[in-house]
Amino acid sequence: MGPVNMRLVEQARSIFAELGYTVEGNGPEFRAERAWKVVHVNTVLETETLPSSSSGEFHCFVAQAGDADDLEERLTSADPSYEWAIIVVDGDDYQVERAPPGPRVTA
Repeated sequence: MGPVNMRLVEQARSIFAELGYTVEGNGPEFRAERAWKVVHVNTVLETETLPSSSSGEFHCFVAQAGDADDLEERLTSADPSYEWAIIVVDGDDYQVERAPPGPRVTA
């Protein structure tokens, strides 16, 4: 695991708290919970392994702008069985770069 960017960790915690989630954990990987939904948040981008599907149904990766494309490519290639999203932090601003797909419509 590479060095932890504590500013990014604090920004990620703040984003989820502002969205009404209860944040549990102090490290670069933590849980954010609201109503029935538990999101496993990961701010460590230097790790070589992605979380396994047994670690939860919803995962959100928080990345700095320069790291988001590579992270999305890794996740798309791995095609994990969990839903995932990427939040890109640029200074004090953030945006959802890739959100989980909406419900599938069948004909």
